Amino acid sequence: MRSSSPRIPLRQRHRNDRFRAPQEKRPRMNDQIRVPEVMLVSDDGKTEVLPTTAALERARAQELDLIEVSPKANPPVVKIADFGHYLYQLQKKEKKQRSHSKQVEVKMLRFGFRTDKHDIERLADRAREFLGERHLVKFSVRLRGRENANKEYAINKLKGVLNGLLDAAEIEQEVKRQGDQYIAILRPKR
Repeated sequence: MRSSSPRIPLRQRHRNDRFRAPQEKRPRMNDQIRVPEVMLVSDDGKTEVLPTTAALERARAQELDLIEVSPKANPPVVKIADFGHYLYQLQKKEKKQRSHSKQVEVKMLRFGFRTDKHDIERLADRAREFLGERHLVKFSVRLRGRENANKEYAINKLKGVLNGLLDAAEIEQEVKRQGDQYIAILRPKR
């Protein structure tokens, strides 16, 4: 005999699981805090250690929530506040931190053994733009075939470019060989 509940195909049953966002790490609040005693921090910065039930009663008397701020402390640190407002403040703080932590990119500029002076000047101008945007700049000179016999010429050409940029940059990594090319990295002056 079949059950009275309608039968839902497996494909439909789990369809929404793909779109469900991962459970974010939320602080515990009110009855979720299950330790015997907590350290309550008031708005003016005073702290006191008291049983969890007493702290919870204080929060309910003020019609606010008891929020676990630091669960790893011994005893855990809690605070009385509106939970929605507390989450909003946390999100605001995280967003501000993300906006201030801009990733530094390494911009790569390549030129060959036979690249002419005018093209190298154009590359140097491009490097100045990158350095002005506070990016690292990696120069690379590739040697092919018989060009490997004249390595000193390539190294001198690369050092000439670096010396031309020393007013706007500092050398992060000196000229070194990497396979069939020579590389050097510049960083903006502080």
